[in-house]
Amino acid sequence: MDYLPLFFDLRGKPVLLVGGGSIALRKARLLSKANAVIRVVAPDIGKELETLAVASGGNVLRESYSDVHLDQVVLVISATDNTSINRQVAEDCHARRLPVNVVDTPELCSVIMPAIVDRSPLMIGISSGGEAPVLARMVRAQIESAIPGAYGRLADLASRFRERVKSHFPDGESRRRFWERVLNGPAKEMTLAGDLPGAAAYLEDQLASPQEHSTGEVYLVGAGPGDPDLLTFKALRLMQQAEVVLYDRLVSEPILDLVRRDAERIYVGKQRAAHTLQQTEINQLLLDYALQGKRVLRLKGGDPFIFGRGGEEIELLAQHKVPFQVVPGITAASGCACYAGIPLTHRDYAQSVRFVTGHLKNGTSDLSWDELIGSDQTLVFYMGLASLTEICRELIAHGKDPATPAALIEQGTTPRQQVHIATLADLPARVAEREVHAPTLLIIGGVVSLHEKLRWFSPDRGDTQ
Repeated sequence: MDYLPLFFDLRGKPVLLVGGGSIALRKARLLSKANAVIRVVAPDIGKELETLAVASGGNVLRESYSDVHLDQVVLVISATDNTSINRQVAEDCHARRLPVNVVDTPELCSVIMPAIVDRSPLMIGISSGGEAPVLARMVRAQIESAIPGAYGRLADLASRFRERVKSHFPDGESRRRFWERVLNGPAKEMTLAGDLPGAAAYLEDQLASPQEHSTGEVYLVGAGPGDPDLLTFKALRLMQQAEVVLYDRLVSEPILDLVRRDAERIYVGKQRAAHTLQQTEINQLLLDYALQGKRVLRLKGGDPFIFGRGGEEIELLAQHKVPFQVVPGITAASGCACYAGIPLTHRDYAQSVRFVTGHLKNGTSDLSWDELIGSDQTLVFYMGLASLTEICRELIAHGKDPATPAALIEQGTTPRQQVHIATLADLPARVAEREVHAPTLLIIGGVVSLHEKLRWFSPDRGDTQ
């Protein structure tokens, strides 16, 4: 370890900033956030930099640097484009054992400025020791995406209750268990959702009657159509904290790999005429695990509220007053269409889009076919592989043009994606000639004709005409 990471309390303390240009301005903005008193010295000083310095209680000196400027400051930052001045500042500071940072010149520094993730009062610094600052910024970007901005509110909440929890749990181990339970439970979720009074009330209740095994919570999370990069930040966060996971057949293995490693996994997938568990049994499992105090993840392909029976699953939880969250996912229609280069709407082809289930009730054609034959709309059929022939036949029988372009997208957004293109009349025969595997998505309408033009701009892995 070349550097010891430390956090410097600069509140109300004078800091010297040598330089008056854009680099100095960037450093001044950071110092202003830390509530430092900023003193700037340089022959030319920009107006915004001057404003920041004066607003901090500091001042500006439009003159050349000398070592007298180092008097009574606690930190020095040299941010000029003059190598000799930067070196002189560093030598003077080293002689006085005064902390100094010379921008982009780590060999002259006694302290370095990390890339910062600011979730005040929670702060995260990332440093490469000045050797690879671009890499440090890339790591910061990854952390920024993984840690919600509202974590600062969560840290504030913990700070408000810290002393009370310490007096309530004198034993360090019991305090740790309490905070782990609270910061991974409803108080955290309420805080991140902006319900600070609710989170505080929950903590009050926990301190009034702390329980090791209170009612758990259920997360109904849409996993999207298959590509793990399409998960939302919130979905990933809840996946990482769940203790029990109930997952569907449509949840891809790469997505399942992102679930917390020590979580109990239960497969509850359904296939046509082959259900691992009935829907009522799945609903009951969610309730049972939650009543045991578990954080339960119900992971569903696509979006839980679009042909996902999500409403049925949370209905039982609501009846028993079990806390739950629903996290939307990118539905297959959006994900698969984009990856296949087929826009669902287009001014020249479709002014509306309809999502329809292709899983026909009792194997009969009980859809409102007359409403589906308009030429100015796009039809998207979910779960339509087994009913493909009947869907195409009924649309044509009710007046849909047999030459209408149609696409069957097989295992969309995954590395095994294939796009089968034909007309409404020819698609069933075209698919019958090939070995096609579910899940599939059927798109019918003029927009399909754009596939050839737009597919090169999408990560489409396969294409069969």
